[in-house]
Amino acid sequence: MNRSLLLPLLCLLLAACSHGAADDEEAAAAKGEVAVTTATPVQRTFHDTVEAWGSAAGDPQHARAISLAHGGQVVALDVAAGQSVRRGQPLLTIAPDPAARSAYQQAQSALELASGELQRTEQLAAQRLATQSQLATARKALADAQAALAAQRALGGGSAQETVGAPADGVVNALSVGLGERFAANAPLLSFTPAHALVAQLGVQPEDGARLHAGMPVQLRSVYGDQAAFVGTLRMIGQSIEPQTHLLGAQVELPAEAGAALVAGAALEAQIRTADFSAWAVPRAAVLHDEHGDYLFQIEHGHAKRVDVTLRSPEGDPIGVQGPLDAQAKVIVLGAYELADGDAVRESAR
Repeated sequence: MNRSLLLPLLCLLLAACSHGAADDEEAAAAKGEVAVTTATPVQRTFHDTVEAWGSAAGDPQHARAISLAHGGQVVALDVAAGQSVRRGQPLLTIAPDPAARSAYQQAQSALELASGELQRTEQLAAQRLATQSQLATARKALADAQAALAAQRALGGGSAQETVGAPADGVVNALSVGLGERFAANAPLLSFTPAHALVAQLGVQPEDGARLHAGMPVQLRSVYGDQAAFVGTLRMIGQSIEPQTHLLGAQVELPAEAGAALVAGAALEAQIRTADFSAWAVPRAAVLHDEHGDYLFQIEHGHAKRVDVTLRSPEGDPIGVQGPLDAQAKVIVLGAYELADGDAVRESAR
């Protein structure tokens, strides 16, 4: 066939097809029918969840406060709050309390005296000039002096300076002392959380508290960045509302791999999975709402039939609804906004 005739012929065919579709719609409109597109409703299992927000924090079951059994003065700070450290890494340097240093030196002198007294008593006993009782007393005095010196050494008086090292890999959460500051015995110097010992401290709406219990799976994701989600376990749900947030506190145990992706204080969003339920999966566009509630239309004998539904899983597409749907009847998707209950409808080829 001549190419000059081929192009006009194709244009005529396309125009005929488009006119045919338009004629179908016009014919449907002439009959009072509304052209619609449909979908088949399917029963599916959905997950009921409770939303929560919060942040990562040191696990109170593993976090610890580092302190010393003696007083002293901070002469060097080697870390800052929030810093990650390795096991044995210096955290701060302490000069012992002058009283502890003095007590150590006195104990050291007492040990030297007791050692000399024992030697003299042993010599006198060998010459039968000292009794066995005197020899036993000298030996006891030496043992007491050794014990006293060991105690003073443990109290920090044995060295001019003492370095406090990290007990494990972890994070310095906060410093309780400053450079040059003097502190008393057993006063907290800093708080420390071992690595991979984080929990999520969350807040949930008070009305959702009754639906939650320990052991529920929780999907968490960092609010910032594009990090993958991870799954934790609900450890505790509070029974009192926090005054500042007006929310119920909840604590989630995080998996070990979360410690490598999160730092203490990182903001989190969470979905607590409370229960599974069965619902009809329908396209989001099929569900409408008016003063009577949520509803959709199904096709019954060529007419739109309104079906009132309850929206159970509004996230995503399709969404989950519950109601007296007919599994054999199709749900109207496009065109539903133009319908009233009982209107004649016709499925469009689109």
